Amino acid sequence: MTNAQHIGIAACSAEGAALCYKTICTEGAQYLGEHAHPEISMHTPSLADYNECIYRGDWASVADLMLLSADKLAQIGADFVICPDNTIHQAMSFFEGRSPLEWLHIAEVVAVEAARVGYRRVGLTGTRWLVESDVYPEKLAGHGVECIRPNKTEAEALNHIIMDELVRGVFRPESVTYFQQVFDRMKNEGCEAVILGCTEIPLIMNDQNSSLPTLDSTRLLARAALRRATQAINI
Repeated sequence: MTNAQHIGIAACSAEGAALCYKTICTEGAQYLGEHAHPEISMHTPSLADYNECIYRGDWASVADLMLLSADKLAQIGADFVICPDNTIHQAMSFFEGRSPLEWLHIAEVVAVEAARVGYRRVGLTGTRWLVESDVYPEKLAGHGVECIRPNKTEAEALNHIIMDELVRGVFRPESVTYFQQVFDRMKNEGCEAVILGCTEIPLIMNDQNSSLPTLDSTRLLARAALRRATQAINI
């Protein structure tokens, strides 16, 4: 047993949530010792329930599903919540002040890291709902970082790869090639790094196969949760 805080994960898609969970478990040893990690609990509504709301643009109902997770996680003792899904973060304003637990915001975590490294212009990739939203531009602007979005054609193609392949655990070489082409275009527009703004993208893209340094939202969120959970015992 450790004295670290209990991390709650409000999951949406399985692949991104699994990578976030695994990162917390494997990297917890850096803070707590060999094989150790904070207590973790996860609640996952059906992805179909989320998608039904997202496809009709009903973000208030997305917020209700997120609150359902928060309520259940609070009941079993979680101290705070993370959500390893970028897209549904745009629903957070709909439950402001109603959550029983504090949430770490994935875009804020990424924006802090971008500013820390010194990036001033970064590309954004993710679902079409995410890249068309203000979730990342607002958080990045608060740290003096400019955001370059995919164009409409790119956004639709990336959305297809994410929703029809990655969330289903399907990884195609041609999809990697397409991401690389988008990254190359962003690099030519002066981007210094690219945000992997869908928690499944790190399953196929990383610093080794990208022309730009990557900001891995999944692992950055997991590491922020580890720092938060262990802060009180590492001061």
